[in-house]
Amino acid sequence: MAEEKVLLEVDNLQTSFFTDAGEVKAVNGVSFKLERGKTLGIVGESGSGKSVTSYSIMQILAETGKVVGGSIKFEGEDITKWSEKQLEKFRGEKVSIIFQDPMTSLNPVFTIGYQLKEAILLHTDKTKEEAEARAVEMLTLVGVNEPESRMKQYPFELSGGMRQRVMIAMALCCEPDILIADEPTTALDVTIQAQILELMQELQKKMGMAIIMVTHDLGVIASMCDEILVMYGGRVCERGTADAIFYSPAHEYTKGLLRSIPTTENMNERLVPIGGTPINLLNMPQGCAFCPRCENAMKICLTEKPEEYWVGEDHLASCWMNVKDCFENHEEGQA
Repeated sequence: MAEEKVLLEVDNLQTSFFTDAGEVKAVNGVSFKLERGKTLGIVGESGSGKSVTSYSIMQILAETGKVVGGSIKFEGEDITKWSEKQLEKFRGEKVSIIFQDPMTSLNPVFTIGYQLKEAILLHTDKTKEEAEARAVEMLTLVGVNEPESRMKQYPFELSGGMRQRVMIAMALCCEPDILIADEPTTALDVTIQAQILELMQELQKKMGMAIIMVTHDLGVIASMCDEILVMYGGRVCERGTADAIFYSPAHEYTKGLLRSIPTTENMNERLVPIGGTPINLLNMPQGCAFCPRCENAMKICLTEKPEEYWVGEDHLASCWMNVKDCFENHEEGQA
């Protein structure tokens, strides 16, 4: 990966929330690189650390949250060391986010036009008239019909899909280098979901931006991501291309996620859910985070945290099963 192409580099990111019950290590050693114009998918169950990773990049954590280790470098500069004034300029101009729920993300007491213009005026030097024109232009770009009329409406007057399009328009109005989409299709029906994803891909080609797609649904990002990170318990358990993740999963958690997805091949079969419940981040196991729910767990999984191992070209996984398979294959080869 050419360094001049790397737009964002996250190295050993550690984010914790300090509560009355103790320190919650929501993100524990996440690393990745994002190139210009590329799409990175971050997948995992609720509580796996996906959204906290996104909020850490944006530096918009709750008051109890703090980046306690690692670095987040944008174009080579570590933003964790920036002042609030620098971060205000960074948000919106360089990186924008689409939040999970457009109904709660949009202010219900202000019109769509007011909220769009506010974002444009805050992050650019445009006049009010130019901001108005830009807002209408963005609504048109994201496929909102009658944009001039929509500018005068309030969020509750729009459908879920329309509100999501408004959120995308707001995120893109300042032409950021990186768009973070945090569950952008949650609560939308399948048809609208497909339209939103197609729209994001079209806008990416037009604007040349990089996208971080955060989701719990592997099926959503199957066709649009250049690289996929699978997270569990605040850690990356597997990473690779979509083909590698879907056709050669190497971590037991990834295999469990894939078994729970309905496909044309298993329509007549009962889907197999992952047993147990998501891990308690206040009481993390000493070894592999997925160990308590893994059917194939070994003794070493309880006490030793697995490192990332190459299991293929551009494909890594943190699972002791890969080490076991490697030893067994080596012994068979010698025999």
